[in-house]
Amino acid sequence: MEVSQPQVYFTALAVGLLGGVHCLTMCGGLVATLTLGLSPELRRDPWRMLPYQLVYNLARLTGYTVAGALFGVLGTLLIALEILPAMRHLLQALAGVMMVLLGLYLAGWSRGLLQAVERQGARFWQRLEPIARRVLPVRTLGQAAVIGFLWAWLPCGLVYSVLIMAMASGQALTGALVMLAFGLGTLPNLLGIALLAGAVARLVERLWVRRLAGLLVIGFGLAVFL
Repeated sequence: MEVSQPQVYFTALAVGLLGGVHCLTMCGGLVATLTLGLSPELRRDPWRMLPYQLVYNLARLTGYTVAGALFGVLGTLLIALEILPAMRHLLQALAGVMMVLLGLYLAGWSRGLLQAVERQGARFWQRLEPIARRVLPVRTLGQAAVIGFLWAWLPCGLVYSVLIMAMASGQALTGALVMLAFGLGTLPNLLGIALLAGAVARLVERLWVRRLAGLLVIGFGLAVFL
């Protein structure tokens, strides 16, 4: 059985939404750095700071979408080159495995996946970090856009895990939409909308919600092998 697109999109969205605590741990310091890099006048006026927050996050979603498309193209090439006779089936199996592992994370039963992926991702981020340093502190919306785009490539286990699912889709468009769904899921926790973020946080902190979402994602992953 192949992974259906709705299943992949739901998994990516759920990982972004329910992985909010992990996102805040990984990105909270960056958000603070970006905010402190603004002028005191902007920091004192939330409405004047809002455009910067919107640009950060729009650029971040753009970065996720571009990354998803690139990984989708990589999956397409792997299938087209026929490096292995059963490459398409192997990518489908990989997507299933990633769903199971992400489901275990969502349910709170395992974090090993994130730690392993983040160790590898940290090496890639070392190449991008010098670029980010050049545009800090942020003074213009253009600088905010650059930082937001680079933000998408932070060594985050959730991001890189969903990227593997994007690659396994074997299509540029599907890969892009997978990462866009993930990015949209992260917005309530990272955009800074206090009321919405608080409501979402109260919901996702409930154990039964996380367990239910985790079991559903695990079920999607196991269905690939049936």
